[in-house]
Amino acid sequence: MQLFNTLSRSKETFTPLTEGRVNMYVCGITAYDYCHIGHARSAVVFDVMVRYLRSKGLEVRFARNFTDVDDKIIKRANEENSTSEAVSEKYIAAFYEDMDRLNILRADLEPKATQYIGEMITLAKHLIDTGHAYATPSGDVYFRVRSFAPYGKLSGRNLEELQAGARVAPGEEKEDPLDFALWKGAKPGEPTWDSPWGPGRPGWHLECSAMSEDLLGLPLDIHGGGQDLVFPHHENEIAQTEAASGKEFSRFWVHNGFVQINSEKMSKSLGNFVTIRDIFGYCLPEVLRYFLITSHYRSPLDYSTEALDEAEKGIRRVYAALAQTEDVLAGTKWSPAAAPKELTGELTDLESGFFQAMEDDLNTAAALGHLFGMVRLAGRVMEDKGLRKSIGGKEILERIQANFAEYASILGVFDTAPAEFLTTLRDKKAARKGIDASKVEGLLVARQEARKNKDFAESDRIRDELASMGVEVKDTPAGAVWDVA
Repeated sequence: MQLFNTLSRSKETFTPLTEGRVNMYVCGITAYDYCHIGHARSAVVFDVMVRYLRSKGLEVRFARNFTDVDDKIIKRANEENSTSEAVSEKYIAAFYEDMDRLNILRADLEPKATQYIGEMITLAKHLIDTGHAYATPSGDVYFRVRSFAPYGKLSGRNLEELQAGARVAPGEEKEDPLDFALWKGAKPGEPTWDSPWGPGRPGWHLECSAMSEDLLGLPLDIHGGGQDLVFPHHENEIAQTEAASGKEFSRFWVHNGFVQINSEKMSKSLGNFVTIRDIFGYCLPEVLRYFLITSHYRSPLDYSTEALDEAEKGIRRVYAALAQTEDVLAGTKWSPAAAPKELTGELTDLESGFFQAMEDDLNTAAALGHLFGMVRLAGRVMEDKGLRKSIGGKEILERIQANFAEYASILGVFDTAPAEFLTTLRDKKAARKGIDASKVEGLLVARQEARKNKDFAESDRIRDELASMGVEVKDTPAGAVWDVA
């Protein structure tokens, strides 16, 4: 398997340090607000990575942390006349609700920063003892960036470039503007813990170093997160961890690309901040997850409702094909004819193509292309009157059906019963367009009664009324079915 390593800026062959076992750490949320579309993308990317590695037979120990003490959490607690603990617990619970709906697997290890205060103090003390950090009279502890010669190796930045834009804020006691906080001395109204430098709390960067080493050991096989974390967060993690341990922190650094909103950077100040819950109000969670894997994880992703609409059409096409396949397999008497070899060969190529795409830096966009190739192949089989009734056609459809079950476990989509998904999607679209589903069902019953009584004028009138509402009606042997136009 090839993975793009941010550290080398190239694809590399991924093999775990310990055969058969992968230690993977991904930076989680700072729990002060509801999760946004960027959080959703990162969660889906690394969820697919864990699922795929496990599908290859690897044992994955996956850790994802929660930052539950931070400036933003303290600010929100003050705004809400609450405590940092209450705020973080509220938004951690909301995180789980959102991620469960997105079909994100729980991490094996989910530490909170406040559970590792002792380990962080020990790490900071060791860095002071070895000359990589220093304490100030006010109780802050800073890491000496210039004491770590490889600083900048992850982000590609050099010290001169950083120095040009660095400033010391009023009240800071840094030796060098580049130095970053490992520990912050107590301020009024903030949560604090005792330390050798007086009461205070940890800096943001310190927690991941302490937790990942304690839970997984060094070096990690994979350390992941959003592209926005490359600098300064992950750069600082490398500096403090490797300076303290003398070991490589992580063998692979994997980062997902940014999400833009209607081609603009997402920002609360721009008023285009979109939470996962906002999106769930518009579309089904599975549609959002599908949308997030339609682009390569390292590529920028442009979010818009129009893009969601296209994703909705794509996933509906797959589910409609799966539903039709189920019907054909359940209701056909089979003749003994075999399928043409070119069709079985085409299916084999599509199957291998899916895994080749996943092996090439987890290219879900290309992998989905092979799935749609199978959808088209299934359609050709079902449209051919002779082939759809043959044992050969049956075998192709069954293989495609089995493939989708396997791919669903890797991608986390296409794992709902097709009829259930299509009905739920229809009702979501109806609600979005202000169509009353119960009224539609009532009109269909009335139309059926009119047809039974041969009152075709009334039947046509009801059909026209439904059409004016934006409802399409299709008559089938099992009765009338409807969808949103």
